Amino acid sequence: MKIININPKIRKKGFNNSNFAFSDTKNNIDEDLLNKLINIEKNLDKFNLGVKEKVIVKKIIDSYDKIRSDIKLEEDEMVLANHELLEFKKISEKNYARYLLYRYRYNMYPKLKIVDDFPPCVQIEPTSICNFRCVMCYQADKTFSSKSKGFMGHMNVDLFKKCIDEVEGKVEAITFASRGEPTLSSGFEEMIKYTNGKFLGLKINTNASMLNEKMIHLLLSSDIQTIVFSIDSKDKESYEKIRINGNFEKTIKNLEMFNNIRNKHYKRNDKIVRISGVKINDKQNVADMKKKWGNIADIIAFTNYTPWESSYDNEINDINSACSELWTRMFIWWDGKANPCDYDYKSYLSKWNVKDKEISEIWNSDEYNKLRNKHLNDQRKMVEPCNRCISA
Repeated sequence: MKIININPKIRKKGFNNSNFAFSDTKNNIDEDLLNKLINIEKNLDKFNLGVKEKVIVKKIIDSYDKIRSDIKLEEDEMVLANHELLEFKKISEKNYARYLLYRYRYNMYPKLKIVDDFPPCVQIEPTSICNFRCVMCYQADKTFSSKSKGFMGHMNVDLFKKCIDEVEGKVEAITFASRGEPTLSSGFEEMIKYTNGKFLGLKINTNASMLNEKMIHLLLSSDIQTIVFSIDSKDKESYEKIRINGNFEKTIKNLEMFNNIRNKHYKRNDKIVRISGVKINDKQNVADMKKKWGNIADIIAFTNYTPWESSYDNEINDINSACSELWTRMFIWWDGKANPCDYDYKSYLSKWNVKDKEISEIWNSDEYNKLRNKHLNDQRKMVEPCNRCISA
């Protein structure tokens, strides 16, 4: 069987329900949590919210009343998804309203095509270097991953701190990830520590290859909310065919060490652990992954596949819908380049650098808005490489 035998014509962002599972079914909706959510309305004043923020929180609470009454939600209404309810359980009561506002911006602003002062999410790569060459990844493109091409490097810690200082209090979702393996960064420890106490939605994506006792304690003692281990398979043969340079036995050993340290030293830890992969063939399924990794992960998930490994060679397609990434997040590469998405891993679309412009200025720039307008006005085919991407 070909290792990649899925050939999607159009890709929905994120996860299909069939490729998403909780290791503990009790993590799904429970009445106690929903009652806490609804009771926020009685104490809105204690959360020190502005008028606009109160309206949004009230809108979410009212949405639950509608769901319970079997009334269809309006376009600007939402309730928390099951994985968000799991996150909600982990935060302190003082941050309830703050979390609801964060998830509303993340979920609804892209849907409603609202551009705020800052992106709902900022994804920062501590490094573009990776020790794997996964078959579905940009790193498989030698014109990108070869050191001689100029795309490889580590982010300067001072540049990272500049980015964090700009978005603190304005953005809740910060992700350590993009084109490389973040734990390979020479400044990774200092970066992690610098984010402590500043964000609700701090996340890291890692291939788990660099886990050791020091790294595990760093992750578990930090304010990271979600740790995503990119695994893709339950068995050695498939894993090592997908994750070139990966060692299945070492990955198992590292994850067992992670689990042992967490259980021994961090029993009340508020981290969410997700075992994640990219659905690239028919052999991969969530049920098998849950059997293999369910004792370690809170969530098992496969994200929908886009041929990232050949972004610039894929055929031009007929998709004309606006890409939600333009309203969801900004990617910041190790060298300061700001990019609208990671499908464009060679930065064809980038016209900005956070070294000389602020993140808010870039997000609201004429160039960014022109790109958004092209997507909104059926001109996506005119934009390279958007015209080759299947994400809708």
